[in-house]
Amino acid sequence: MKPRILITGASGFVGYHLVEAALNAGMEVYAAVRASSNVSHLKHLPVNFVYPDFSRKDDLKDMIAMHRFDYIIHGAGITKAKSLDEYNRINAGYTLNLAVAAGESGVPIKKFLFISSLAAVGPIAYDASWPVPDVVKPQPVTSYGKSKLLAEEYLGVISDVPWVILRPTAVYGPRERDLFVLFKTFRRGLEPYMGKGAQWLSFVYVKDLAQAAILALTAPVSGTAYNISDGNGYDRYALAGVIKQYLKLRTFRVHLPLPVIRIVAAISEMVSRGAPLLNKDKLNELTAQNWNCNIEKIRRDLGYRPLYDLEKGMRETLDWYTTNKWF
Repeated sequence: MKPRILITGASGFVGYHLVEAALNAGMEVYAAVRASSNVSHLKHLPVNFVYPDFSRKDDLKDMIAMHRFDYIIHGAGITKAKSLDEYNRINAGYTLNLAVAAGESGVPIKKFLFISSLAAVGPIAYDASWPVPDVVKPQPVTSYGKSKLLAEEYLGVISDVPWVILRPTAVYGPRERDLFVLFKTFRRGLEPYMGKGAQWLSFVYVKDLAQAAILALTAPVSGTAYNISDGNGYDRYALAGVIKQYLKLRTFRVHLPLPVIRIVAAISEMVSRGAPLLNKDKLNELTAQNWNCNIEKIRRDLGYRPLYDLEKGMRETLDWYTTNKWF
C-alpha cells in the first residue's frame, strides 16, 4: 500500500513541485487547495483534492482521521498581507491548527514537515565570516519572516507529532511568477537595482527543495529546522548575468535611490486597499546585505546534495518559460 501524504498549498509554485516529487517517490497524494484555486496544472496528475478550512481545527482533525495520512507537508501560507496580525493568523495560526489536529486525530503521523523560510532567521552582516554558524539567533526583518518564526515556535511545543522545518532561501524554477516579472523587465532592456549597496544573495532551485522535503519525511530526524540553499553565495548582479547570457540580452543597469523608493513604498501602503507589491516591509528584505546561509546541517543529517547551481537551474527555468510560451 502506498504511503499517503497531505500537501497543503498544492496549487502554488512550490506546492506543484512538492506534489510531483511525492508522486515520483511512490506516494498517494492528497492536494489541499482552496475551492477557488486554479488547479488546471494539476489535473493531469493522479492526485486527490481536498478543501480544508485551516481556521477550523476540528474539521482538520476529522479530515486527517478520515484519510489517515502517513505524512503531511504544510506549505500553504501567504507572502503578502496588510498587517503582522494577518500574517500571524494565517502563517502561524493555521500551522498550529493543522499540527494540533494531526496530534489529536489518533492517526500515527510519521512526519509533519513545515515549509518555513530563511526570512524567519533573517539576513546576516555583509562581512559575516564564512561559513556562518548553523545556529544563528533569529532576527527576522519582515512581518512575513516574523510570522514564519512564530509558526516555528508554535511547532516547538508540539510533542505528539514528529515535525521537521525547512527554511528555503529564495526559491526559483518553472511556474514561479515573481522572478518572471524580473525576466520580462530585463527583456525590455532595463536592469534595475535598489540602491548601490553591495549584497550577497542565495537561491535554491525548486526541484532541489522538493527533493529535500522528501528526504526530510523519511529520515530518522525530528524536532529540528534546516536552512536550505544551493550552497553558494552570489553577488547582486549574478542573477541578471545568467539571464542575460542565456537570452543574449543587453540591458541598461540603473540603481534607484533608496530614499525615493522608500517614499514610493510608503505612499503605496497608504493608498492600497490590499497588500501592495512594494512596501516598507518588502524593502527590508530586498535591501538586506547578506542572505547567505550554511547548509552543512542538512547535508549531514539528510544527505542533501543540491543538483542545481544558479546557472544550471536558471537555464532549465528559462527553457521551461520559453517552451510553455510564457515569454
